[in-house]
This record gives sequence, structure tokens and C-alpha cells, in this order.
Amino acid sequence: MIKFTQVLVVFLVTIMAQSQTKKFKVVLDAGHGGKDYGATYHGNIEKKISLNTVLKVGEILAKESNVEVIYTRKTDVFVELDERANIANRSKGHLFVSMHCNANDNQAAAGNETYVMGVTRNAANLEVAKKENAVVTLESDYKIKYDGFDPKSPESVMGISIMQEENIQQSIDIAGKVQQAFTKFTPSKNRGVKQAGFLVLRKIIMPRVLIEMGFVSNKDEGAFLNSSEGQNKLAEAISKAILEYRDDFFKLETGVTPKKEEPKKDSVKKDEPKKNEVKPTSDHKTAIDGITFKIQISASGKKLETLPQNFKGLKNISIEKENAIYKYFYGSTASYATAKQLLEEAKAKGYSSSFIVPIKNGKKIKLSEAIK
Repeated sequence: MIKFTQVLVVFLVTIMAQSQTKKFKVVLDAGHGGKDYGATYHGNIEKKISLNTVLKVGEILAKESNVEVIYTRKTDVFVELDERANIANRSKGHLFVSMHCNANDNQAAAGNETYVMGVTRNAANLEVAKKENAVVTLESDYKIKYDGFDPKSPESVMGISIMQEENIQQSIDIAGKVQQAFTKFTPSKNRGVKQAGFLVLRKIIMPRVLIEMGFVSNKDEGAFLNSSEGQNKLAEAISKAILEYRDDFFKLETGVTPKKEEPKKDSVKKDEPKKNEVKPTSDHKTAIDGITFKIQISASGKKLETLPQNFKGLKNISIEKENAIYKYFYGSTASYATAKQLLEEAKAKGYSSSFIVPIKNGKKIKLSEAIK
């Protein structure tokens, strides 16, 4: 009896451990905090707005059975930028989302925008990054810790190394989803997906974005950001985008695919091939009407010629521009089985975070929808 109980306990622990590994881990980062107030205008304080919104997003996500939420802070405390990255990396999360509020001397400026890690010479993007990176001056020995980084210097902002660059395409994907959700759930202007060098993102080894939810310097938008109603709408939009991202990537990573419908008993004989018929190949079996599959291998703010030497020898490269970002795709096929082969080829060449993109009638759709 004792042995049976011990075996049962081991079995249950194993099952629990396996189920935990299948949770989609989201790291939510409330910008600023403690002695770092962030941007303050018209009584609107960035550190409070970002924390309130993060907690609301976390509350929505926690209702999902396969989502685990990790916070870099849940109270009004100061957390150094490197420690935020450490928290994220220790958690082995699948996605990092940092939430902030924008500000501008031109108080008419308004709208939301989402940033991915990258190098930019755009003056407006550099200015946003410089303001967010200025928090390091509140840390002791920051010049030593951040390799002589000067938050006032454009060269320092542009020179931040892009760690784990292979995650850039997933980062752009979630950034795009956030902006689409903002358009749907908030009245604010969509300022698009952008690239800039943020210290908080530089050491994080997972897809990551920094969201500027709106301008506290704009009197009307600042009031919206500071209100419970506004924060609820922002939280709804951000959580929807995160869950869409989970559905597109995480379910497929864990091998969860839609169940195939079993054929009715009385129709089996009709569907069986005749003896003189040639059985379809696996390629035909997995072809999906009206859908083309491409493999997204990379994304960048720089436009490259689609030559094999620029893509580690891969041929049949196509390019697509979205906002200020160029996305690069390998291959094109109507067969899901072939698409999976192309994906393996891309990964074998070093594009470890490449993924399948299904396209129907010229528009991208979710992979989970395509293979239903």
C-alpha cells in the first residue's frame, strides 16, 4: 500500500510538472516606480498609470488556465533596468511586455505606439528611447553597469547591442497585434510599430516589446490614461493582443492542434479510394484550399536585396514592408507539410525563430485557423 501511494505521488508530481511546462508565461513590466516617477503632466503620473494598467492586464490573463503571469513589480517600488531583465530571464518566459506613457513638449502630440528592440536614426524614436533610458541615472554606478552608457547621447542609444536578434520577428508580430487592438478598443491615434534602443529590452532573451500607451502631456489623453475607464480599455486591448499571440505561437509550440473530425461510419466506404485509384501523396493531403504558406525568417529596419548570399544561401526569398519594418519570407507553398519542411530548412540555416505564415486571399490569417 505504501509503495502504491509513493508511486501515485510521483505520478501526480510528474503530471503537475508537465502541465506547468505547458503554461504560456507572460512577463509584465510596469515602467518606472518608487523614486522614478516617469513622465508627469497635469497631475498624471506615469509610474502609477503603468502599474495600474499592468495589474489590470495581469488580472485578465490570470483567468486563462494555461497562462502564467510574472511581474517585475506589483507595488510602487524602484526596480533597476537590469533587474527587470533578470526577472524575465529567470522566469523563462515566452513574452516580455513593458508598459509606459509617452510625453512631449508639444502637448498636442497624442496616440499610442509599440516599440521593438532595434537601432534607429529617426529623431522622434531616439527621443523616446532617451527619455525612457534616463532612469539609469537613478542607479548607482550606472556608467560601469551599462558599459559607459550616456542616456543623453544619441550615439549611446543607437549603439545598444541587439541581444537575441532572432526574436525580432515575433516581437514585431506582437507589437502589430497590440497596435491593432488599440485601434479597436481605444479612441487614441495609432502611431504604429517602431524600433529604438531601450536599455530595459537589451538583455531579455525572449520576444519583447515596449508599449507607449499614450501621452500624459496631452491634457485629454492624459485624463484618459489616468482614468479607470481608460486603463480598463488599455488593459483589454493589450491582453487581447497577448492572447492572440499565444494562440498563434504557443499552442503550436506545445503540439496542441485542432482535433480532426472522425468520418461518419456510413460515409467511410464512399470515401475509400478504389483499387485502381492512385492514393494522394502526403503533399496533397495537407494542401489547404485557397491558402499559401510562407516562412518568415527575419525582420529588420534595413532593406536587403533578396539574394541567397544575404540569407545564408536560402533562395526564393520575398520581402514585405509593414510600417517601417521589412519582413523577409522563405518559400511559398499550398501544402502545410511542405511548409513544415521549409521551416526546418530555415532553422537548419540558423533562423531558429522562423515561423509559418498562412495567407488567404492576400491576407495573413492565424495558423490555427488555417489547419482546422
